[in-house]
Amino acid sequence: MRMRYVLVALLAQTMLSLRGLDARHDPSAHIAQAAEKRAHNIHRVDTLILLLFVTLLVLIVLTSWFFKHHRFQFIHETGLTLFYGLLIGLLLRYTNIGVIESQTIDVIQKNNTPVREPPDYLRLEVDPVNAPKVQFHYEMIEGFFGDKKKQSERQLEQKAVFSPEIFFNMLLPPIIFNAGYSLKKRNFFRNIGSILAFVFIGTTISSLVTGMLMFAFCWIFSLSFSFKETFFFGSILSATDPVTVLAVFQEMRVEPDLFALVFGESVLNDAVAIVLSSSIDSFSSSQSFDLNALLAAALDFITVFFGSLFLGSLIGCSNALLTKLTEIHEFPLLESALFILLSYLSFLVAEFVELTGIVAVLFCAICQAHYTYNNLSEEAQMRTKQFFQVFFEAFHFIFNGQVSIYFLWRCILLLICSLHGKLFHKKEAKSHREIIFND
Repeated sequence: MRMRYVLVALLAQTMLSLRGLDARHDPSAHIAQAAEKRAHNIHRVDTLILLLFVTLLVLIVLTSWFFKHHRFQFIHETGLTLFYGLLIGLLLRYTNIGVIESQTIDVIQKNNTPVREPPDYLRLEVDPVNAPKVQFHYEMIEGFFGDKKKQSERQLEQKAVFSPEIFFNMLLPPIIFNAGYSLKKRNFFRNIGSILAFVFIGTTISSLVTGMLMFAFCWIFSLSFSFKETFFFGSILSATDPVTVLAVFQEMRVEPDLFALVFGESVLNDAVAIVLSSSIDSFSSSQSFDLNALLAAALDFITVFFGSLFLGSLIGCSNALLTKLTEIHEFPLLESALFILLSYLSFLVAEFVELTGIVAVLFCAICQAHYTYNNLSEEAQMRTKQFFQVFFEAFHFIFNGQVSIYFLWRCILLLICSLHGKLFHKKEAKSHREIIFND
């Protein structure tokens, strides 16, 4: 056995030596080695970044246990998680962790043909010394961005950056599902009138006010943004998902009606924002907003909102029938996997058919909590209740803290404003107490 290990080691060393000789005699082999070296470096960097995040998750779990065990109230776990993410952001920004060397080359079209719009694929021809030409085919999967920097100004490629696609497609749906799955339905539907008022009227007012303020600032500072573009920005910005506030509300066990109002408005305003943005985007500057356009926008909203509601409810009820009519409860692991996959499927299908996935996954969660949960085994019930909350919310706060370091001056400004508001609130509360006492 020992002799076998020695022979394998000698064989591996011989193959590496021959490979090095081939690289020296064959210049094209040098290109392959360079590509393999870069792929190996990227793999190591990705592994290191995941190692940092998983280590942070372990630290967050231990910190949460410590806070709950000693009943600390002066700081919430979510704030500490953001602080951990901020430390990771500092580490990634001011060290070489998560950074690989990169090279940028200006590609010129053959025959100097102008490129009118960015391509989906790019073919690059490399001409090594004393070797035939090699062509590399690149797929532009990361999207496009306007880059006015020179080649010498972009020498490092940051790997650990915040990805909106990862957040909205991977992290946000489980958080919304968990909130809907553990939602007290009586409080939610009892306040449905107030929630819809905030959703329709509040989101519309927020869009109009934000759009008008943006247009005023663009006019004052002579920025080249049109009236349509500023209102399109306002309609997008009006849809907010206060994940941090909801997490703190759940931990503090605030009044159920308050939680239902904040949560309901935050998950349903996506449909209004989608309809507003698509309606504004569909009009050119020469068109006027008439009654027909208003009716079309209302019809669009009904389609998006109730289509998402129906789709999420359909998938939730389908899972309830599957768990009731089959004996999958005999295998709790498969039962939990089916539950999680079908729940996530509601979000993906809604996004694919251009509905709102947040509304779909919310009503899927409500249906599953009402019907599917009673069909699950005790082990699967425990898994599905606890799976979503801890892991994905912690990752969300780590990402927020990590990306905040790239906007350090804004974070400092927000911190100063928060402290000022806190001090002003204390003084105002003290003056109110004095007035009450004097009266």
